[in-house]
Amino acid sequence: MDTHALDTDVLIVGAGPTGLALGVDLARRGVDALVLEGAGELFPGSRGKGFQPRTMEVFDDLGIVDAIHAVGGPYPVGMVWRDGERVGEHQMFEPAEPSEDSPYNRAWMVPQWRTQEILAARLAELGGKVAFHHEVAGVTQDGTGVTAHLAAGGTVRARYLVAADGGRSAVRRALGIGMTGETVDPSPTLVADVRISGLDRDNWHVFPPRDGEDFLAVCPLAGTEDFQVMARFPEGAAVDTSPEGVRKVVARRSHIAAEDVTEVRWTSDFRPRAALADRFRAGRVFIAGDAAHVHSPAGGQGLNTSVQDAYNLGWKLGAVLSGSAPAALLDSYEEERRPIAARMLDLSTAVHRGEVRRGGETRQMGIGYRDSSLTVETRTVPDGALRAGDRAPDGIVGGVRLFDAFRGPHWTLLALGAAAPPVPESVPVVRGPGHAMYGTGLFLVRPDGYVGWAGEDATGLGGYLARFGLA
Repeated sequence: MDTHALDTDVLIVGAGPTGLALGVDLARRGVDALVLEGAGELFPGSRGKGFQPRTMEVFDDLGIVDAIHAVGGPYPVGMVWRDGERVGEHQMFEPAEPSEDSPYNRAWMVPQWRTQEILAARLAELGGKVAFHHEVAGVTQDGTGVTAHLAAGGTVRARYLVAADGGRSAVRRALGIGMTGETVDPSPTLVADVRISGLDRDNWHVFPPRDGEDFLAVCPLAGTEDFQVMARFPEGAAVDTSPEGVRKVVARRSHIAAEDVTEVRWTSDFRPRAALADRFRAGRVFIAGDAAHVHSPAGGQGLNTSVQDAYNLGWKLGAVLSGSAPAALLDSYEEERRPIAARMLDLSTAVHRGEVRRGGETRQMGIGYRDSSLTVETRTVPDGALRAGDRAPDGIVGGVRLFDAFRGPHWTLLALGAAAPPVPESVPVVRGPGHAMYGTGLFLVRPDGYVGWAGEDATGLGGYLARFGLA
């Protein structure tokens, strides 16, 4: 293949939730993108099994929230067992009710394999493609593009490449980008998807340590007949991930008989760690998801942070590739996402160590970009008020639901108790009186649902729009 010819505009390495979400976002923008996956099929296990409210808002925008709702469910109440008896309940997450500004204000459980099926179906619906059996062993780049070198031979070339190939990312290693972090817990953990007879699906069953054995947790996976088993082992222990090994550990640590584990569908073991890539970009290559940050699963932050990496990068690649925005816009991906990944890593680790409950911060609704070079706030606003860089809340303005107005790959201007200036047809305008969550003024909402610019009037708005080719 002529390495100077372009096969696609964006090459995405890895068909996990990060890569598929990015593929969906690019496809709806009309960007020619190809997802490469080394395996012969989508990942078959539950691993990441839950979505925080902010990610549900992302899925609303990407057009899959109804499908995600249809196959999932809320997290069940934890049930603690001792010697075959129920001894107490506890909430796995601090309760929160949906509201007008936050319609998805609770965690929602969907096993990872099913999430990937939904994302892949949406990608196909939009005309996107996944190429299986295409393992990327290395990359090279020049001033016009990136060449992915396939393990089986051959190359694929694109203008940009995004590495979403997991914590052991071959692309990140090929680029020489290091990861800095720590072992959160030296104890290995078994995780498995199983079928169990005679165990209710209304609770997340927890079996505390006893008789020299560590803890066992058995969680019903919403929308399936499966349970996810998690069992921690002593540091240095060898973890038996065979079906018989899974049955034995369940029987030893609970009242569940080995033969009641009727099927073992997927198993893995891991050692919880927290690590952050030293860089999120090298030239025309970007890294996202687990390739950029590895979390303990305890906080429920890893998969969610990964999807939002894709959501942040997608609109920027689309703007640059369309020619409307300068290539320098892509510098803001690392600027905005790396500090948030670091913050979420600290949160995941704190939850794992029992220092923080799964509550308001884990919902990721407070994440924003106030300090970003893309953010312009021209007003003087009181502490606690919504500012440029914050998430744009939902609500009803002039009879229009804001999330309906935001949905799609465009920017949106809110004129709330202020006159709306002329803007390009590509920027819808929602007009209404002042709003309880926003106050009054003009608010330009980015394609990823954050307020990019805010002002009492239109002074400076034209110049801001011009930065993104929207004037």
